[in-house]
Order: sequence, then structure tokens, then C-alpha cells
Amino acid sequence: MASGNMKDIKRRIKSVESTMQITKAMELVASSKLRKAKEKADKARPYFDALYETMCEIQAENPSFLSPFTRKAGEGKSLLVVIAGDRGLAGGFNSNIFKLAQARIDELGGKDKTDIIAIGKKAVEYFGKREFNMLGSYPDFSENIRIHQANDIAGEIVDKYVKGIYERVELFYTEYVSSITQQAVTKKMLPVELDGQKKVSKALPIYEPSAGQVFNHIVPRYVTGMIFGACVESFASEQASRRNAMENASDNASEMISSLSLMYNRARQASITQEITEIVGGANSAE
Repeated sequence: MASGNMKDIKRRIKSVESTMQITKAMELVASSKLRKAKEKADKARPYFDALYETMCEIQAENPSFLSPFTRKAGEGKSLLVVIAGDRGLAGGFNSNIFKLAQARIDELGGKDKTDIIAIGKKAVEYFGKREFNMLGSYPDFSENIRIHQANDIAGEIVDKYVKGIYERVELFYTEYVSSITQQAVTKKMLPVELDGQKKVSKALPIYEPSAGQVFNHIVPRYVTGMIFGACVESFASEQASRRNAMENASDNASEMISSLSLMYNRARQASITQEITEIVGGANSAE
């Protein structure tokens, strides 16, 4: 009986060890991808920060200028750009962004009042199963998005917004706070909301042909930057979340192996004790 129990425990130990090898490998891969994604985000951020600063300066220096990108949002249809991952096994990474987006959809009046641009395989699956109207679906962009691809998405968004099809456009993604903390967030894309506290410089720049036209020229590029930056940051968050999940899984597997090894040693000790008892009992019977 003890021998059979020992074989079962040994089989379970091997199974857990095999699983731990997989989780360790996934942890290493996620760490490598996280490092590359952070570098990519850090390189792109200064350019798009500069665009935002320029828009703030134009608004501060020309408070009376009008732009379709700064009009007040009405009660019409909304467009949500939702970025999720391509894979699972990343803790609550995907579910957290869907909860945030779904809450906002309900607030805006449900899916009849909301269209979706889904970026990432999990986002495409989530909104496709729920039969949302999708302006665009990009299942493979969350990891390998390029600037020209973000620009194509931004062009579609800007075109529909300027035509008045959408009253507002909002972006949902997971912000990378640290290797331990990643937070699902939402940001308004259109209408553009700028920092109203921007100070006017003493030497006012001259915008040609006009401040408004320069502003309207910058906005599509800024929207491109928001999409590109959010995809890169979301991917970094996904890798951090997956690495943490795999690290926890590896730790749990290690604890389980220790527990099973203890059970195996106890079963082995019991088996040896039983054998000794049987031998002694047999010897006594012979006497």
C-alpha cells in the first residue's frame, strides 16, 4: 500500500517539476520582452510630449482660436479604443481593462451608443463575442505595432470625429507604473483636453499659416502618439503582469514540491518501518 502511494507521490512531483520548468521559462521570456518594451516606450515618449507641449502653448497664446478638435462633446455616439493582450496567463491584466471599459460603456448608454476599436487578440475576442460594432479590429498590433500602423488607426479616428460621427473618443489601456504595479486607465483622446495652466512665453512665436491650422495639423500626430505609446506601455504591462504571475506560479510549484517531497519521505519511512516490523515479526514467529 505504501509502495503504491510512494509511486503516486513521485509521479506528482515529476508533474509539478515539469510545470515549474515551463513557468520559469515563461518568466524569463516575459522579463526579456518587458525590458525591450520599456526601452521602446522611453524612446518614443519625448517626441509626443513635445507635440502636447506645443498644443498647450498654442491654446495658451491664442485663447480665442477655434478648432473641431476642442469642441465640447455632445450626447451622440462614442468611440472607445481598447488595448488588451494577445495571450492569457498574465494575472488580471486582460480582465481589468475589460471591466474598466465595460463600466464606461454602460455609463455612456450601452453598446448601441458605443463603437469599439479593439487592439490585441483578447480585445477582439471579447468585443466580438458580445457583438459590439467594431470600427476596427487589430489582433496582432499590441506587441508589434509600428508608427505607420498607429498612424493609420489615428487617421480613421480623426476622420470620423471631424465628420461628427463620434462626439468623443476615449482610450483604454494598462499603464505601466512599475514592475510590480500595472493599472488599467482611460484617457480622453478627442476632444483634446489641454493643460489650461500653461504659461504664455514672453516672446510669442509666429505660427504659419495660422495658430489654428498648425494646431489642427499637430492633433492627428498626437493621436498617433497616444495610440502608439499606449500599445507599447500596455505590452510592457502585460509582460510585467505575466512575469509576476509566472513567478508566483513557480514559487507555488516549489512549495508544492517541498510538501510532496516531505510526504514521499514520510511514506518511505513508513514503508521501511513496516518492512522492519514484518521482518521482526517473522523472526519472532520462527522462534
